[in-house]
Formats: sequence, structure tokens, C-alpha cells
Amino acid sequence: MMKNFVLSFCLLVTTFSMTFAQSAQYQSAMSKQIAQLDDPANRGPEKMQEIANTFERIAAAEKTQWLPYYYAAYCYVMNALMEKDKSKVDAIDDKAQAAILQADALSPKNDEIYCIRSLIATARIGVDPQTRGMQFGSESATWLAQAAQINKDNPRVDMLQGQSLYYTPEQFGGSKEKAKEKFTVALKKFAAFKPASEIAPHWGEEYTKQLLAK
Repeated sequence: MMKNFVLSFCLLVTTFSMTFAQSAQYQSAMSKQIAQLDDPANRGPEKMQEIANTFERIAAAEKTQWLPYYYAAYCYVMNALMEKDKSKVDAIDDKAQAAILQADALSPKNDEIYCIRSLIATARIGVDPQTRGMQFGSESATWLAQAAQINKDNPRVDMLQGQSLYYTPEQFGGSKEKAKEKFTVALKKFAAFKPASEIAPHWGEEYTKQLLAK
């Protein structure tokens, strides 16, 4: 009986040690890639693609973690928004969509995920605003409304709502003044915002300041 107890205890310790090592490795890999994302020098499409690839490799190794899929989707949608060749945007956006759906399956009703889903819809508008504006504008707004219901203190929600108002023509409901109000609220929320962890989403503050300065 004592022998069985010792064996069970050893197995428990081994399992805990392996889990801890994997967790530490995961945290380290994520922190490294997020630092790359935070560096303004890495905002080009090639570097963003490289970072997205790394996040997808992390996701493949850590199948129960939603953040690697989230950040991969973030990289893809940023590239879609920056892409000047409109014929390429949907294919890039499709990659973002596939990654964020994986994140959504692992972490349902997540306001951060809904912010990315809103951005994905926004990127599709840019392909042809006249024909896509109503459909994807409504979809983008719906995701942000749902994100706000989940977490009214998320500054990225206000930032993205302000961005939509800023770039939407006034005849379709846009307004520079209303956008300014949203950006101002977003900055106040950024000042009070505390990420859930070192690798939790925290982007958007500098971009909000840039838009407000316009």
C-alpha cells in the first residue's frame, strides 16, 4: 500500500513539474511575440505575417489556449487593413476569421475576441465601401455592441466605435465630433485599464491618441 502511495505521489509530482514547465515555456513564447507586436518597427506586412505564423505554431502546441489564436487573428486583420491591393484583402481576412473562430470556441462570449471580429468585418468594408458598407458596417457594430455588454470598461470597444464614426461619411451616420467623444472616453478607460495578465490584450492606446490628434 505504501509502495502504491509513493508511486502515485511521484507521478503527481512529475505531472505537476511537466505542466509547470510547459506553462512557463508558453508564457515565455507568448511574451516574446507580444513584445514584437508592441514594437512599432514591426508593423509592416512581412513582419506581421512572421509573427502570425509564430502565434499559430504556439496555438498548435497549446491547443487549449485562446490567446495564440487571438493574436494570430489580430496580425492577419492588421495586414488586411493595411493591404493596398483590395483583391487580396478577403483572403487575408479569411485567415483572421479562421483563427478568431478557434479562439471563440475556446473562450466564448469574450469581449476581446468580439473586438477582433468587429475589425474583421471592418476590413471587408474597405474592399468596396459602396456595396459592402451596410452589411459589414452593421456586422462590425453588432460585435462591438456585444463586447460592450460583456465588458463596458474595455477601452478597445470605445476606440473601435470611434474609429467607425471617424471614417464613416456623415450622410451614413459618421461624425468627427462623436468620434472625438468616443476617443476621449477610450483614453480615460485606457488610463484605468489593467490587463488580466502580462500576455492579455492591451493594444490600442497609442492609436487612439493618434486618431484624437487628427
